[in-house]
Amino acid sequence: MERLQKVLAHAGVASRRKSEELISMGHVKVNGKVVKEMGIQIGNSDVVEVDGVPIYREEPVYFLLNKPRNMITAVSDDKGRPVVTDLFTNIEQRIYPVGRLDYDTTGALMLTNDGELSQLLMHPKHQIDKTYVVKVKGLVDKKSLNRLEKGIVIEGKKTAPAKAKILSSDRTKDVTMVELTIHEGRNRQVKNMFQVIGHPVEKLKRESYGTLTLDGLQPGEWRELKTFEIYQLRNSAIQEETTK
Repeated sequence: MERLQKVLAHAGVASRRKSEELISMGHVKVNGKVVKEMGIQIGNSDVVEVDGVPIYREEPVYFLLNKPRNMITAVSDDKGRPVVTDLFTNIEQRIYPVGRLDYDTTGALMLTNDGELSQLLMHPKHQIDKTYVVKVKGLVDKKSLNRLEKGIVIEGKKTAPAKAKILSSDRTKDVTMVELTIHEGRNRQVKNMFQVIGHPVEKLKRESYGTLTLDGLQPGEWRELKTFEIYQLRNSAIQEETTK
């Protein structure tokens, strides 16, 4: 579901603010009824009209990107830095990232214009697994892994249980490679978790997002999702919700 003014803006009717004005002035109908409420949520099956003219809603598209380093997870940047949508030069639809990866973090990032699915996947209660490979300073021991798995207190709130395992350790370089799977999406969560246990992150890559993996994708490359992959993501989120 998406807010009505956002649907209008995405359809190219007007800016978000101008769309709000159109709604408040009674120019917009949803399923044949005039709507003046700003916060109303619109689904894919709802028919929206502006001054009696049905708006064109883009066909939903879904992509998986292997995000490279030094790129902003956004559709624009006021500092002029490269953003992930710069890599989709031949895509006509206005896509946006689902969640975010830090500027220096690489790996699996989904982009779409399907606001309903995007919100479903990002909602905390839906628990979409995200697996990271993390290079950290120091030699991580089993006690530290247990702390990660049981939850780390960050800014007064404990993280949800996670899965963690050591992939390799290098005593000479004093670094450890750890695989960590979480389902939350708190800001800089992985980096903060390792910082708390005394192992600062040196390199971070998201290897998978739900059932999506980076197989066959080099940094900066992307592919369109298959129908069954979209179904798996949506179904996974819905199942997590119904088991609560």
